[in-house]
Amino acid sequence: MQDSSLRRLGILLGVVAFMALAGGCKKQVAGQPPAQTAPTPAAAQPTVTLNASPTSIKSGDTVTLSWTSTDATDLDIEPGVGKVTAQGSTPVNPTESTTYTITATGPGGTATSDARVTVGAAPVEAPTGNQSLSELFEQNVKDAFFDFNKSDIRADARDNLAKTAEFLRSYPQIRVTIEGHCDERGSTEYNIGLGERRAQAAKNYLISLGISATRMDTVSWGKERPFCTEHDESCWQQNRRAHFVAAH
Repeated sequence: MQDSSLRRLGILLGVVAFMALAGGCKKQVAGQPPAQTAPTPAAAQPTVTLNASPTSIKSGDTVTLSWTSTDATDLDIEPGVGKVTAQGSTPVNPTESTTYTITATGPGGTATSDARVTVGAAPVEAPTGNQSLSELFEQNVKDAFFDFNKSDIRADARDNLAKTAEFLRSYPQIRVTIEGHCDERGSTEYNIGLGERRAQAAKNYLISLGISATRMDTVSWGKERPFCTEHDESCWQQNRRAHFVAAH
């Protein structure tokens, strides 16, 4: 009788111990944190490049625009081209100097790239019996104009210098002096330095277009030899220039 009671007690203790162990396991599993999902990476910023070949032409000549891009879903070239694929090329025939801009748009934003094509004058004809070389010089050599207190070559100056370069290529025997001029504002000393920077900037741009540096000299007149003597902006603009004189 006593042995039977002891056996029943042992079985009961074993059942209790098993249930306690099972309950502990369940609590341990239930207490595990949920798995975390990795954050979605941000969309990549588009990139784009645009090139023109050649960059300097005569009116009516053909230029090839070529471009490449990454991470863009929409690309557009203006002026005059419109929607394009992610990479490619297309011919254009600008009749005037033009800056082409490609805009690439994608989930990560927008990117742009520019390519400028300079359209020069028609080929310079040889002087006829009724037209001297000096007259041709006056007709085809164009001054470069500048903003106030600056010597940067701006867009209209690039166009004028391209025409000047075309004439100088046609007549390699001609040498020029490039005069730097300023408006009346500022001291004499300051304007002499500014005029020299303007003349040198015009010379450097012509060198980049293939004109030999040995054919060009520079001099600064500052504000001492104005082309216009009125005291207003329209007159001052005429005096802010790099002026070309045929060297003899």
